[in-house]
Amino acid sequence: MKILVLNGSPRKGNTLTAITAFADAAQINNEVEVVDTYKLNIGPCMGCDACGCTNGCVATDDTNMIIDKMVAADMIVFASPVYWWGITAQMKLVIDKAYCKGAHLTNKKVGIIIIGGASVDSEQYQLIRGQFGCIAEYLNWDILFHRDYSASARDDLAKNTKAIEELKSLL
Repeated sequence: MKILVLNGSPRKGNTLTAITAFADAAQINNEVEVVDTYKLNIGPCMGCDACGCTNGCVATDDTNMIIDKMVAADMIVFASPVYWWGITAQMKLVIDKAYCKGAHLTNKKVGIIIIGGASVDSEQYQLIRGQFGCIAEYLNWDILFHRDYSASARDDLAKNTKAIEELKSLL
C-alpha cells in the first residue's frame, strides 16, 4: 500500500515522534512518504472554481504536486498538533486546496493523529474529530484510525511507551 503522511507540525517534537513511530512500522510492508506541509508553498483557495473539482489548481504553487500525491496514495495519514482548537494552518491549506481534485480523492483509506497539550477528553479533539468526520462522509473516506494524544513538553510522547507501541501497531 502507498501511504502518504502529511505532517502539519513545523516543530521537531511530539507530532514528529508520532509520525516516526507510525512510519517506521508501516514501511515494513508499505511504501511510506512523509511530507512536511510547512515546507510547501501553497496559497489559499481563491474559490475561482476553474478546477471544477477534477482538473487541478490554476495556482503555480505546490498545490498540484501535493494533491497529486494524495490522489496517488492508497492511504493518507494526517498528523497535526492542535493550534487554537484545530489543526495547523499548514494542514488546513492542504485540505482546502484538495478541492481542486476532490472528485479524485474519494474512497481513500485515512488515518488521523492529533497531539495537543490538553487532556484527550478536551473539546479541541472533538472539534477536529468532527471536522475530519464531515470530510470523510463527503468523500466516502474509510477512517482506519483516529488517535488523539496529550503531550505538552517536546518529549512527552516519546516517554509514553504505551502510545508509541500503539502508533507502531496502527496498521
